[in-house]
Amino acid sequence: MPTNKRSKYRGSRTCGGGTHKNRRGAGNRGGRGRAGINAHHFVKWYKEMGGRVFGKDGFCNQIAVDVTTIDVGVLDQIVPSLLAQGIAKKEGDAIVINTADMGIDKVLGTGKVTRKINISAQSFSESAKAKIEKMGGMAQVV
Repeated sequence: MPTNKRSKYRGSRTCGGGTHKNRRGAGNRGGRGRAGINAHHFVKWYKEMGGRVFGKDGFCNQIAVDVTTIDVGVLDQIVPSLLAQGIAKKEGDAIVINTADMGIDKVLGTGKVTRKINISAQSFSESAKAKIEKMGGMAQVV
């Protein structure tokens, strides 16, 4: 059965600390202030502060997704080199580009479109879709 230390050591000179020399110096303190609160100091009064002294707290449900993008204006400028590399094809008066072959996920709407381009990608911004369709091209979501 556990005993009460307060009453057990009542009247003794050193309260179980050995000889009277043992608990003298600052070395028994184990550091200054909050030093060692996650290691060797017990966290009684830190818990009284709400327990938010160290460690992780809360949750984060955001998932970081890497999306590679390209602007419509850039695509329009590099069409000749894409045709030379065989990434893009010419079908009639339109140029067909599959952005998955280039490793691009999304097409954004910055820049000018000067040709009829049929682009297939995972997603488009609204302005990119509008600029492509204004020149008679198609924005196909894959």
